[in-house]
Amino acid sequence: MEEITEHFSTKARPRSDSVNSTGTQSTGSRMLLRQRLTMLMTCMDDLNSKDRVHAQVSKTLDEVFEICGQKAQQRQKDQFRLYMVTWNVATAEPPEDVSSLLQLHSSKKADLYVIGLQEVRAAPLKFVTDLAFDDSWSHLFMNMLAPLGYIKVSSIRMQGLLLLIFSKLEHVPFVRDIQVTYTRTGIFGYWGNKGAVTIRLSLYGHLMCFLNCHLAAHMNYASERVDEFEYILESQTFQGKKPVSVLDHKIVFWFGDLNFRVEDHGMHFIRNCITSQNFNLLWSKDQLTIMKKKVPKLQEFEEGPLDFQPTYKFDLNSETYDSRVQKAWFGLNGKKRKPAWCDRILWRIKPRQSPPEDVFEEDDDDTVKEKKKQLLEDLMEKYPLKVKQDLYTSKMEYGVSDHKPVIGVFTLELRKMYDIPLVRLCAEGDWSADLDAMVTYSPLQPFPSSAWDWIGLYKVGFRSISDYITYTWVKDDQVAFNDERIQVYVSKEEIPVRGAECVLCYYSSNLQCIVGISEPFKVHESRAAIEEGLLPENINGLDQTVAS
Repeated sequence: MEEITEHFSTKARPRSDSVNSTGTQSTGSRMLLRQRLTMLMTCMDDLNSKDRVHAQVSKTLDEVFEICGQKAQQRQKDQFRLYMVTWNVATAEPPEDVSSLLQLHSSKKADLYVIGLQEVRAAPLKFVTDLAFDDSWSHLFMNMLAPLGYIKVSSIRMQGLLLLIFSKLEHVPFVRDIQVTYTRTGIFGYWGNKGAVTIRLSLYGHLMCFLNCHLAAHMNYASERVDEFEYILESQTFQGKKPVSVLDHKIVFWFGDLNFRVEDHGMHFIRNCITSQNFNLLWSKDQLTIMKKKVPKLQEFEEGPLDFQPTYKFDLNSETYDSRVQKAWFGLNGKKRKPAWCDRILWRIKPRQSPPEDVFEEDDDDTVKEKKKQLLEDLMEKYPLKVKQDLYTSKMEYGVSDHKPVIGVFTLELRKMYDIPLVRLCAEGDWSADLDAMVTYSPLQPFPSSAWDWIGLYKVGFRSISDYITYTWVKDDQVAFNDERIQVYVSKEEIPVRGAECVLCYYSSNLQCIVGISEPFKVHESRAAIEEGLLPENINGLDQTVAS
């Protein structure tokens, strides 16, 4: 190495002034490195291949390339903060503010919010209205999260069960392959007051499943609750190259009003344990804990310690456990409900398994099978997913229901399988309601496009995918294309007269999600409308949408 250094010191050319300029240190370092590489190439030309220095330089370069190759393979693992809420809202209307529930003022911002509610009011007339216009709970969460840069990427409702997923805008193009399903278990499977609503999605290539359940009530139905859960797992499948079940996903979150109670202990003992915060004295009699010891499928699910007060049953608008006389059948007085951890959040990481048989072809010999098996194992090793629970607690200050909400905060550590959106798109030229506008988009990767794909114009700060101002079909409104760029037009009649700060989003019908978002751009007020004195009054419904 000393001989190499000496050789360079005699052969080196003077450094250019640009390296010693007032540029940043990092820029100067990169320029210096590039200059040294150029010097190296020149020196290699000057060296005799039989020279000992030539051999040392070659060996050093081999070591450098090996290090660079290792660094290239050691891709950065990313961390995502997942914030989950489960709450049986007992048909109540939402409170005015849920900032504390969602920890909106925390310095650690969530990447995803997953909110599961049970017993959302489902009176026939109100339920039909909610299906058409979103329910009051969905509106509340969208209104709270949209100003902070989150949009609702998916939701599903079955009578009183509601599941909402929100994502930071920057992650939206990488939340893909969204599918929803539901299972009824009430009244022998014909009524949806009990059961499960489920959303599965892919986050940067990692398949996740979120299962919001409301299981059978009452103390004596622990086994029935397990039977219902197993039925839900067996009945729910998702479409793909082959049907995918809940447990096929890399990670499953199971949460909701699972309705498991505390057995044997009397009311007085339970309340004394709660008052003294000796919650651990109740854990051995928690029905879910008991059933996990008996049922192998439940043993695959993890749960954090129950270091918080049981979340059921409370007097409304208070932190007092069930103090009122309950009315039973025929006007008789019923028993007060014993406190219990009915509301829970559990998770399951898919265990490492042997490759499925359908991976192998009939004519595969043992060598090919071994290679395929090794490739699958390498893929699992290359793209791992780890989960750590940072917080598991209840929020006692909310009293609109006889249940208290439970929150679980998780850190997901994963290596992204991709970090490039499927589509890049931009607004061409100046936009206003005076002229037809043009959108240019470019597919960056192959994906299953469809004639039903569309590009939506959204106001910055939009709440959900359905909040578009207008949209254009990518096939019907196409005006020009080549292998790299496709243009579609937007009619001036559809552009808001008052203008706004907007973005464009490409929606994939097959993937049920947004796969590309443009940079924000300005839609200008209509000059014609200004000259005619039609502003600032609203001109049409589109302006009302933008102003809202």
